[in-house]
Amino acid sequence: MDQVPSTGRLVQITVTDGYDLKGFKGETPVTFIRAEFNHVVLGDSAKITVSPEGTAKYNFTCSFEFNPEGGITLYDLAHKPVFLTMSEVLPKEKKQKDEKTLILGQAVVDLLPLLEGESSFETMVPLHPVQGSTLETPRAGAKKDYPILFKNGILKLGGEREPVPRPKKWPIANILAPGANNIPDAFIVGGPYEEEEGELNHPEDREFRNQAECIKKRIIWDLESRCYLDPPAVVSFQKRIADCRLWPVEITRVPLVTAPKGKAGKFDKAEDESQLSFHGVAYVNMVPLLYPGVKRIRGAFHVYPYLDSTVYEKTKCLFSLFRDTGHHLIHNNKIGGINSPLSKSGVSKNLKEDKTVREKDIDGRLKPGDVAPSIKSQSSDTPLDGEPPLTHNPEGQQYVEAGTYIVLEIQLDKALVPKRMPDELAKRVKEMIPPRPPLTRRTGGAQKAVSDYHMQIKNISRAILDEYHRMFGKQMAKLGSEVDSETLEEQKCQLSYELNCSGKYFAFKEQLKHAVVKIVREKYLKTTSFESQEELQTFISELYVFLVDQMHMALNQTMPDDVQSTVSTIYTSNDQLRLFAYEAEVNENFEMAAVYYKERLVREPQNLDHWLDYGAFCLLIEDNIKAQECFRKALALNQSHIQSLLLCGVLAVLMENYEQAEIFFEDATCLEPTHVVAWTLLGLYYEIQNNDIRMEMAFHEAFKQLQARVTKQKSTGTVVYVEEERNIEASLGPWGTTNNFSATAIKTGAPAGPQATISILDGFLEESSKIYPEPQEPFLTVQSQDPNMGQKPSNIFFKETPAKKEAPKCQDSSAFLPPVSYGIVQPSTTIFMETIRFLMKVNAVQFVHRVLAHELLCPQGGPSCEYYLVLAQTHLLKKDFAKAEEYLQQAAQMDYLNPNVWGVKGHLYFLSGNHAEAKACYERTVSFVVDASEMHFIYLRLGLIYLEENEYEKAKKTYLQACKRSPSCLTWLGLGIACYRLEELTEAEDALSEANALNNYNAEVWAYLALVCLKAGRQLEAEQAYKYTIKLKLKDEALLAEIHTVQETVGFGNPSF
Repeated sequence: MDQVPSTGRLVQITVTDGYDLKGFKGETPVTFIRAEFNHVVLGDSAKITVSPEGTAKYNFTCSFEFNPEGGITLYDLAHKPVFLTMSEVLPKEKKQKDEKTLILGQAVVDLLPLLEGESSFETMVPLHPVQGSTLETPRAGAKKDYPILFKNGILKLGGEREPVPRPKKWPIANILAPGANNIPDAFIVGGPYEEEEGELNHPEDREFRNQAECIKKRIIWDLESRCYLDPPAVVSFQKRIADCRLWPVEITRVPLVTAPKGKAGKFDKAEDESQLSFHGVAYVNMVPLLYPGVKRIRGAFHVYPYLDSTVYEKTKCLFSLFRDTGHHLIHNNKIGGINSPLSKSGVSKNLKEDKTVREKDIDGRLKPGDVAPSIKSQSSDTPLDGEPPLTHNPEGQQYVEAGTYIVLEIQLDKALVPKRMPDELAKRVKEMIPPRPPLTRRTGGAQKAVSDYHMQIKNISRAILDEYHRMFGKQMAKLGSEVDSETLEEQKCQLSYELNCSGKYFAFKEQLKHAVVKIVREKYLKTTSFESQEELQTFISELYVFLVDQMHMALNQTMPDDVQSTVSTIYTSNDQLRLFAYEAEVNENFEMAAVYYKERLVREPQNLDHWLDYGAFCLLIEDNIKAQECFRKALALNQSHIQSLLLCGVLAVLMENYEQAEIFFEDATCLEPTHVVAWTLLGLYYEIQNNDIRMEMAFHEAFKQLQARVTKQKSTGTVVYVEEERNIEASLGPWGTTNNFSATAIKTGAPAGPQATISILDGFLEESSKIYPEPQEPFLTVQSQDPNMGQKPSNIFFKETPAKKEAPKCQDSSAFLPPVSYGIVQPSTTIFMETIRFLMKVNAVQFVHRVLAHELLCPQGGPSCEYYLVLAQTHLLKKDFAKAEEYLQQAAQMDYLNPNVWGVKGHLYFLSGNHAEAKACYERTVSFVVDASEMHFIYLRLGLIYLEENEYEKAKKTYLQACKRSPSCLTWLGLGIACYRLEELTEAEDALSEANALNNYNAEVWAYLALVCLKAGRQLEAEQAYKYTIKLKLKDEALLAEIHTVQETVGFGNPSF
């Protein structure tokens, strides 16, 4: 601000530079600045050409004078700004005298700093665009679209293959050098059709795609168009995809037209009258770009005839992209176009059409049309006057008849929706469930060393007694108590000789060595060498005395009496405990089931399968808090275990801890991206959260993984039925133990039929007292089953003994392997049915009905035999027998020969008290060549019905079959009862002894043992058995009355007489 004569002051304004400028005409417009203050024009700058970078140097200075006494006052400086108006000078046309200008925008300069004491100041002010200016940027809520056009498609003849590698090309015209149009280091990379997001991505489409893209004629572009999305555009892009998922990609044919000389007017008229031909449109689903972590869409999309009503209905586009550009397309012979709202960050786009038309590798944003037209730089928002809506397109219909499709790709540098990284998810899981520290190493100590020595002495003494009994048992039986010392000495020498010759003496010594070494180290603290031979001899003498004394103590504890009876003990394995627990579940003896589950946990607290089984049991009895604790303990043991993660997520949803549920499900999909059930459960979670886009993403991924697995199985020619992250159940040997396996080859063998004689039982009784080592080669005896029915219906039927698997990674949720089957059978299944099987196995019935609704609406699913079976099972759990019977009738109509239908019907009638119908259904189930998925309780209940109807021979055969498949206390008890009723007392006692060994708390077993002993005339044993029968409170009054009757008949058995 300079001082002038008199009282006035001079204010000078200098405009130096302009940035980010662009005009209406060309990339380097001519512009000037006009300054105004207080409604007075202060001056115009020189006309400056804007550089291609959008900058201009004006160096324009103007001024005005203010005077406190009049004219421009300090008050004016305080509340009136300086306006700087930028205008563009348009080029003159022919016969035009005056220049035309268009205002681009205005900048406002506040002069308040001059009144605050500043004599001069510099500022950078924004240039605000006027409406319609090229400087205008989209406001929040405003939409402005830019087209992405591809022209000059190249016709490829049939049989002509594409070059490899196939370069991407610049979408720029007039490139003279042939190789200059290739983008450096950018090539079109395809992929398996099954992994695409388009429409022709099924295995049956492969042959059609191969012919269309290699053999038949086609049109290619191979162009890549790159765009940039600023942050506001990204937000707008996301919103518009969410508002309208389908975006149109239009394609049209434009003839090559050459203008005749001297007839430009007529040519222009003919050009204006020209119309688009073969106008088609493809609908691209853009929603996958809103999936977390997704940066790419690639696929083949069918081309349909362009019809205004159809396009508007699907995409909400009011009119075609070519509405305002038809003239230019014909003029420039441009082909193909994509509507795009603004551009996007680092996208690549290549287009190709097949006749079967194919568009290859298009990358960019397609427009969902909303209100603004896609390529409307300066066009109106309403259709052109006199332009009728397109309602019939016979040329475009040819696209449908020919099966035309386009292949395009849309790729982002950064995903619109970021995805949580696996490390972050694992960290969150660790925060919620800290990993359980490994068990601390326990040092033995002196007491433990002595205890181990006692145990070894007892084991060796039993082995020596067994050897003595083998050698001299018969001789001692003849001699009785009349044995002289010479005979005993002779037997001792023979026994020592036999032990030394057979090598057993050396084996016993080696067995005892480790225990002695522990005593030396832990009790006497000797860990170094002795300094002298005398010290060594002294220590050995002291040690010998101690060991002999401890040996006598151990022997006295083992054999306190002169006669030691040999009692065979049966080891109960964890698999058997699981079997007994399931039996208790089905019989609704939940207290006993909990005892078995807890015993498994006490035995192996680090086994996560035991925690999962106990958690599933807690879900059955609706103790969700305890179930959550069990599942979280399993996850703490192995934080990468997929099933534990899924079950923790299920419990989190049931307890409405939705944030934790999302973490568990997402972590499962990150750890095992091919897990069908994990993706399906994640989709169900998003459905509960009303997040439709992510729900669709998860279901789509689950379906894709299922298809990939089926395709792989078909290509390899093998189908392995395995359970979804659960233990495969099948009986092995007399104990029902199983071998570990995953997708390995498995031998199968058919079990013996019910015609087996009682000698088979004797063999089982003999083997049952032994502890079996692991076999060298897995040999699995599996019952025939329907591969489509593998679920455990919790409280309705029964799972057979499970096999262990360590963190399996298999997706097929069929619970059982098929029997001896030489054909390859592929079960038809859906992602929802697999999830239903998983949920039924873990008793998460609350989730099942939601999944059943999806199965009913799924195009690949719908009402099926298995669908109605699951419904029937859920209603059986509620004791709603009427509904269960209704659904079973539906299942039988769909698959009358399905053994599972008849098995569940048998359970229904049995539970409702109609044993006659139950018997008919069970007999039909057993008669099928293929077994039902749950045969254990079918045999148990069928045998019980036979006993009720006095068909003891049938009951015996049925229970014998059950004992061979999965022996338990109940199977041996039923067999013992049948044999007792047939007066086969020896066999009955053997079977009842087996039952008693497996569960000596069963009052009914003791009752029948009492009856057998009474009939056999063994008074002492009869009284002992009767004592335990009363102690355990036998509830069967009829059986108790029968015992009293027999006691009165034989005259003994009840000490209270």
